[in-house]
Amino acid sequence: MQKIFEDTETAFALMSDAELDRAYFLFKMIKSEPLVRIGTAITNFALKAHLPVEQLIRASVFDHFCGGVTEEDCLPTIEKMYTKNVHSILDYSVEGKEEEEQFNLALEKTLQNINFAREKQSIPFAVFKPTGFGKFSLYQKVTEGKALTSEESIEWKKVVERYNTVCKAAYDNDVPLLIDAEESWMQDAADELIERMMEKYNTEKAIVLNTLQLYRWDRLDYLKALHQRAIEKGFIVGLKLVRGAYMEKERERAERKGYPSPICKDKQATDVNFDTAVKYMMDHNDMTLYVGSHNDLSNYKAIELIEKRGISKNDQHIWFGQLYGMSAHISFNLAAAGYNVSKYMPYGAVRDVMPYLIRRAEENTSVAGQTNRELSLLKAERNRRKKL
Repeated sequence: MQKIFEDTETAFALMSDAELDRAYFLFKMIKSEPLVRIGTAITNFALKAHLPVEQLIRASVFDHFCGGVTEEDCLPTIEKMYTKNVHSILDYSVEGKEEEEQFNLALEKTLQNINFAREKQSIPFAVFKPTGFGKFSLYQKVTEGKALTSEESIEWKKVVERYNTVCKAAYDNDVPLLIDAEESWMQDAADELIERMMEKYNTEKAIVLNTLQLYRWDRLDYLKALHQRAIEKGFIVGLKLVRGAYMEKERERAERKGYPSPICKDKQATDVNFDTAVKYMMDHNDMTLYVGSHNDLSNYKAIELIEKRGISKNDQHIWFGQLYGMSAHISFNLAAAGYNVSKYMPYGAVRDVMPYLIRRAEENTSVAGQTNRELSLLKAERNRRKKL
């Protein structure tokens, strides 16, 4: 198989020399765990003290990893990427807000993004995060099977109503809706609710798509059981497969509370779990698969499966996706080769999106291979341009 991900000219075609230099500088910074730790502390202090640092943040890390402050702010970048056949998914990335007002705002934003997706070919999906629609502690209590107070029961009913509202809007507008995964100790409640939405709205095609974090050793069994329930009940499974985003937090909590870690024993086990799940979904072509991976080898394996099974590159049941600001070598080269590709494009007010950006920096720091890969490709492209 041709190693298409080495083509840095295609990968970074839309980036100016200045943007390329900024990206290289950012990933050099992210590579250093002490710098990330210190930078996070300083940023949090500056924001809490209302120091005038938002312009500095926006000119550096924000503009690299986020599309803009508003949906309209993101449109020029969305259309620019679409000239290279790379689609975008608008992701309202405000985290840690736990007021009803914020949950209703997240609902409103998701409905707006469904309308955006309906009108623009460049936006194929809408997305939301479970804790955008309800309190983490509430999901946790439902997951643990604990009795809810009368007030909590009312709150949970509102969460269910928000899910149903966006899923119905997605169904009515024929826009697939991705729902992100979060920490294991609240995820069962989200899974059960999402499955109810699949059963209701995925009767003809996959409109509602859940997310499986395959660094969890139990997710492959969950996938197979979900698929069997879908066959029995007559609905279509749609899933985004990712490795996961909360590994350190998961392991630390398991150790602190004395239960077996839900995380695979090592990276190799996670890789096998992920690739096996992709293969399972392609072996059973009655599902819709979104391959959300920044791993070169896993994407090559997915390509190989598509080729072996004679599946069309642009089959709408199979999508590839990466985060905006990362893995351009995968996204743009896959798109150039004719596959369905999208970028998750976070947006929101700078101050509100900082928790997302800090989490992203910490994740990149903990996955040294990913950051080194980004740096080597950026360096290769800078050197290539210098020779022109």
